Amino acid sequence: MTAWDERVWQLRGDPLATGAADGPLAGETVAVKDLYDVRGLSVGAGNPAFLDAAEPAEEHAPVVAQLLAAGASVRGISQTDEFAWSLAGTNHHYGTPPNPAAPGRISGGSSSGSASAVSLGEASIGLGTDTGGSIRVPAAYQGLFGIRTTHGAVSRDGVLPLAPTFDTVGWLTRDASLLARVGSVLLPEGPTSLDRRFVTVPDLMALADPDVAAAVAGWQPRLRIPEAWPLGDLPAWRDAFVTLQAREAWQAHGAWFDASPARLASLGPDVRGRFDIAARVTAAEADAARAVVEDARDVIRELVDDRILVIPATPCVAPSLGPDLPSRLQAVRSSTLALTCLAGIGGLPAVTVPLTTAAGLPCGACLIAAPGRDRDLLEVVVETASG
Repeated sequence: MTAWDERVWQLRGDPLATGAADGPLAGETVAVKDLYDVRGLSVGAGNPAFLDAAEPAEEHAPVVAQLLAAGASVRGISQTDEFAWSLAGTNHHYGTPPNPAAPGRISGGSSSGSASAVSLGEASIGLGTDTGGSIRVPAAYQGLFGIRTTHGAVSRDGVLPLAPTFDTVGWLTRDASLLARVGSVLLPEGPTSLDRRFVTVPDLMALADPDVAAAVAGWQPRLRIPEAWPLGDLPAWRDAFVTLQAREAWQAHGAWFDASPARLASLGPDVRGRFDIAARVTAAEADAARAVVEDARDVIRELVDDRILVIPATPCVAPSLGPDLPSRLQAVRSSTLALTCLAGIGGLPAVTVPLTTAAGLPCGACLIAAPGRDRDLLEVVVETASG
């Protein structure tokens, strides 16, 4: 087994698990985010103390087993932000994975290791998860294709949860055709070749920096129709998403932290701060947030309807590394969630298409559709990428 960059990999082999001799993904390699069960290995969730306490998995997570059966091999276990609760990729213990598409800038999280492994060419498929943007953000920051699947469409068995109301399986690739081929293996059959009307919303475009908004506006402009949407409640939707996510994160992991005060102290400052807040979210606050989320879900699904919504995947390019990064990331996280929470709350599929700004930096357009239209979105992305 060769040496590896621990900013990218928790563990790497050549390979760790070999796929079937033939199949639609024969010859492809997978970086598996450190949340998925891989037989004989322990999930670390980006935290050394959690890894030390974890028991080896007895079986592969169903998604991992499906990829192996389709011919892909597991190249290794890729790093994640701690407990997948970040959009930055700046792991306190292992470091920030490199962003070869934008050197000197963050990788994006929490599927940071998977994204960097693909961007570096060390794996062809990055298996990740997306709760609040953890596929879409690193895809945009690193110039990759990425999909967040319809909530519940792909099994999350054998995947460490963060917030089950929003958690989804996702993956990243360097090209659209492979993104779709993975979908042919993992996604259930769904409607395809339905309404291909594309819509943009000026108020959502305005949430992005001018350079990013210009790049997104230039993607297939002839396909899109601008619409005014009633989005006055968007800040409240985002806040409810954050509150409910926090409550569910503490329900998932609070007992582990309560068992030893040193465990909470072991977290990096940003993630520790979120768990500190999560521990204090009351049942009443969570119930109120869930009511807002459920109402918002209905509104978002009605607005999207049978169209394809095109928005910026992130409001800005990847922030530069530097001593003031933590304070800058707070503002970036809030503005990012205003965009990413729409698919999260709606439980909708979302595909990031890589673009570049006028200055040559990676960014992305995000295509969002109705639940179950994952394969249709992938087909659209393949068509537009080849056209």
